[in-house]
Amino acid sequence: MDQLIGRRSLLKAGALGAAGLGMSGLFPAWAQNGTHGLVRKEMPTLSGEEIRLHVAEGMFTVDGRAGHAITINGTIPAPLIRLREGQNVRLVVENTLAEDTSIHWHGLIVPFQMDGVPGISFPGIRARSTFTYEFPLRQSGTYWYHSHSGLQEQVGHYGPMIIDPVGADPVAYDREHVIVLSDWSFLHPHQIFSRLKQEGGFFNRQRETLLGRRSESLSREDRQMFARMRMDPSDISDVTEAAYTLLINGHSPRENWTGLFRPGERVRLRIINAAAQTTFNFRIPGLPMTFVATDGINMRPVEVEEVQIGNAETYDFIVEPRDQAYTIVAESIDRSAMARATLAPRMGMVAAVPPLRQRPTLNMEDMGMGMGGMDHAAMGHGAGATAGTSPGAMAGMDHGAMAQASPAPSGAQAGGMAGMDHSNMNMRDESKVDFPVGVGVDMIAPNPTDRTGHPGIGLENVGHRVLTYRDMVQLVPNRDTRTPTRRIDIHLTGNMERFMWSMDGEQLSENPEPYRFARDERVRLRLINDTMMTHPMHLHGHFFEIVNGHGASQPMKHTVKVMPGGFVDLDLTADAPGDWAFHCHLLYHMHAGMMRVVTVRPLDGEAA
Repeated sequence: MDQLIGRRSLLKAGALGAAGLGMSGLFPAWAQNGTHGLVRKEMPTLSGEEIRLHVAEGMFTVDGRAGHAITINGTIPAPLIRLREGQNVRLVVENTLAEDTSIHWHGLIVPFQMDGVPGISFPGIRARSTFTYEFPLRQSGTYWYHSHSGLQEQVGHYGPMIIDPVGADPVAYDREHVIVLSDWSFLHPHQIFSRLKQEGGFFNRQRETLLGRRSESLSREDRQMFARMRMDPSDISDVTEAAYTLLINGHSPRENWTGLFRPGERVRLRIINAAAQTTFNFRIPGLPMTFVATDGINMRPVEVEEVQIGNAETYDFIVEPRDQAYTIVAESIDRSAMARATLAPRMGMVAAVPPLRQRPTLNMEDMGMGMGGMDHAAMGHGAGATAGTSPGAMAGMDHGAMAQASPAPSGAQAGGMAGMDHSNMNMRDESKVDFPVGVGVDMIAPNPTDRTGHPGIGLENVGHRVLTYRDMVQLVPNRDTRTPTRRIDIHLTGNMERFMWSMDGEQLSENPEPYRFARDERVRLRLINDTMMTHPMHLHGHFFEIVNGHGASQPMKHTVKVMPGGFVDLDLTADAPGDWAFHCHLLYHMHAGMMRVVTVRPLDGEAA
């Protein structure tokens, strides 16, 4: 197969032709091509039974400016690792840093000792030492790998991984491009974190004014309510264009990475959000995209024009471009910046770069005060009242036998929000949860709703179809369709002003009790977002089903976005014994404490 997979090395060179120069006036100032393009290079690819990875300090150049980086085999992103389902692989990692490092194989089902999380599944790779990962490949699809040590992921320690199926691929395509989305800053990541701790909204340059002139979408009463609670409806991304340049395959918008195709080809785009802190709205204006897979799992095809990709999620699309250039747009969720690249039949061709769209603001539903699509049975009625017709319902479950770890949140009765006195709303009502609401929790969502059918913050009225979790139907039905025997509610909690993040009000550093599961237990997890930020939650070592109403064909994923003021129900078969990380994949949220341990027992050879 003719595969043209572009990527960045640390050296840049070359020039586009006159056609590219002639189009430069169409670009916004921040996206103009100061280097006039790059000589296209093949993406370095590593394959075979044994792969050697060299982790080292280096320099990374963006728009002519160089900064300190951590590279793997000298490149950012790291080399594409291409393997085949069913093979056994040895990955020898040499750490030449003066500090510990690690590699987590994101989404791969591996023995927990090979999962790569220091302090949970192994000690880490010590400075100036070598560690060998070895495991069988039990799956296929689009995945990636990254450091799980400190904040190394922010400075370049990440790369793509593709596992080809052992048999025929159900997705037909003629060519593919791996597209790695990421964010780069010349600020040291610990400096970014320190500034966020000093002032949670430090990088937000789009704050509301006293009179709310920046937000015509909110009423005066709603703006006053946000102000009373010290919450800013424009605080959607912790780190914005004030610190970040957004990259595609290591290239800035000005550098314009270009992927080639031949007209008439079916092109597979394997999109990986490897950003530390940026949720992306991904689209290709004028080119419909057929969704075919997510997180490595094949799905029934759905034609869409945009998707919101959470940190650490992967999406595969098929496109059929005509004989023209197209702009790839990956806009940050707060629309303060975008990554930009080009699909074209020939080098030197470019397409118009659209301007950044009007930035979104949060609303009452994002504060957990919405009523649309609510699973009313979950409102204050305990574990036994979750049956119903919504995707969050558990039809046919013996609810009387369910042991619930924490009560479902109570709230207002059905009937809408009209006439509700928001000024008297207690946003820290401890009666709704069974954990202490300390200074690290500034809000408990009064009425969280199932938002799996929502396209994502800011994409409600874009005028075209946006992929949602409700659209996802797995191509091959799930093997385990047992009804869960219990439900555990897990609250995603935080204090945005203090930049404190936690799960069920506790940070990992506080050594909270792990979430415990019996081996092969079937359990429903309800992730309830009590904060006003979208959290991409990743469970190591497992896939879970998003409960979206599609029965045995509900989509399996390893990472899921949980919208503010919403909940997501996940059905989990705890079939991987060991200790596993469960965390928000916003790097600074995880670093601040939004991470817990999941324990599955018994281990192999251990008595039940």
